[in-house]
Amino acid sequence: MAATIQDFQRSESDRLNEVKGHLEIALLEKHFLQEELRKLREETNVDFLRQELERERSRRIDLEQKMNDVLKSRLEDSPPQPPRKQQSPSNNGTAEKQQKEVWSSRLQKWLYERFGVYIEDFRFQPEESTVEAEEPLSAKSVYVCSDLQFLCLKSRLTENMRRLKRGARPVTNFLRNLSALSNWHSVYTSAIAFIIYMNAAWHGWAIPMFLFLAILRLSLNYLIARGWRIQWSIVPEVSEPMEPPKEDLTVSEKFQLVLDVAQKAQNLFGKMADVLEKIKNLFMWVQPESTRKLYICLWVTFITSCVMPYKLMGFMIGLYAGIKFFIIDFMFKSCPKLRDKYDTPYIVWNSLPTDPQLKERTNATVSRRLSGIEKVQPVVSRSSLATIPCGVSREDEAGRSHSSKKGAFHEIFNLPESERPLAVCENGWRCCLINRDRKMPTDYIRNGMLYVTENYLCFESSSSRSSSSKKNKTIKLVDITDIQKYKVLSVLPGSGMGISIATPSTQKPLVFGAMIHRDEAFEAIFTQYMKIMTTSKPPASAEL
Repeated sequence: MAATIQDFQRSESDRLNEVKGHLEIALLEKHFLQEELRKLREETNVDFLRQELERERSRRIDLEQKMNDVLKSRLEDSPPQPPRKQQSPSNNGTAEKQQKEVWSSRLQKWLYERFGVYIEDFRFQPEESTVEAEEPLSAKSVYVCSDLQFLCLKSRLTENMRRLKRGARPVTNFLRNLSALSNWHSVYTSAIAFIIYMNAAWHGWAIPMFLFLAILRLSLNYLIARGWRIQWSIVPEVSEPMEPPKEDLTVSEKFQLVLDVAQKAQNLFGKMADVLEKIKNLFMWVQPESTRKLYICLWVTFITSCVMPYKLMGFMIGLYAGIKFFIIDFMFKSCPKLRDKYDTPYIVWNSLPTDPQLKERTNATVSRRLSGIEKVQPVVSRSSLATIPCGVSREDEAGRSHSSKKGAFHEIFNLPESERPLAVCENGWRCCLINRDRKMPTDYIRNGMLYVTENYLCFESSSSRSSSSKKNKTIKLVDITDIQKYKVLSVLPGSGMGISIATPSTQKPLVFGAMIHRDEAFEAIFTQYMKIMTTSKPPASAEL
């Protein structure tokens, strides 16, 4: 019974410590966000801009007041002048001048009353800086936001995605109908459309036909807006199931909903970015063989338009477009192998690379060149004066030339030269070290890279500036008493993104969190740890 009570107390204390750690992480993230907000306010200097704006407004108001006073004074002084012209005929010239001034002042006043508001728009006025309140999707915001803000963020994302889908529905339906016509989904409809279009193109009525179709579509839309139920489509519309309202959801389920909506938005923006990048690369001669075909086609079209009459040219283009849309595209879609071999626009579009693909090609080319140089001339990559000794492999040299900015790998962590990262973590795993023994915010969380060697687990802090920095962490694998997967925040879905390492020198286990490849890193570290423990001496294993 006593043992059961002790186990219960121990589990309760462990839970309390876990909740305390989560609370500390949230408070620390809040502190960092407050510091960033303070820095942004200092950089923008909003108060100074507001003072300048108020000063300019006061100047403008003073100038307008002065101008109105001048106009009023002229109007008050001008009326008694016409009687003087009748009383003193000898001063006709002076009276005429005064009368002209009166008329000019009246004209100015009339012009100012009519067009003064528009003239004000041409004066320089500093624009007020309006910053739209955005709701970020970063992990920091998700960690520290309240439940109400989180729910508002989810609802706005979902509503914006639904609005985008509703707005794009007419365009998608139009494209689906065109594709159905080209694929002969309905044989009778496609045959009638083909006959009507070819007859219009043969008689030169292609443009009037399209204009008539646009007028007909607007007329149908008017009738639909007036309450008529008119539904006509070549492809039957598929009604999407309405999702039931989800109210009583946990924080984890709400977070998963946000991730799903964000994933859909990411896929949509990715497709749009691919299309825009392909068009940009086509016109920028990134792939010369594809752009050369477009260049030749434009020259041929230009010369043909200069030689041939426009009526004949329009007839040929309309005839070719009808045959291409109704016959050639149908044959290509029915025979993919034929399309891959003879459909030039399709081949050119698929061969155009995006910017990430260009980057991958460049990196692959550079790596092949470097590998060829290493085979021809075995020289150390970070110094042309040092040579590779006999029997040293490429992995050995990669471990030696680990970092050209901060020194070699063994110099950073003060390790023997034989210690180098394993092949699985040659570039390291990006993570953050959470040391719960530290109380200062700057020492509590550190961002950096995690490496595992044959005998050590090494953490290189991103804020370290020299090899003697105390922010780097080195742990002997034989000193590890416990290693397991760890979930830093229990409110998030999934199994977590952290690894917990317990050593005798720390009161609380060290946590390496925010690791994207957590499972891969855990497998490599645990495998090397078990390998070291099995090959170590029996007394050492007994102590552990």
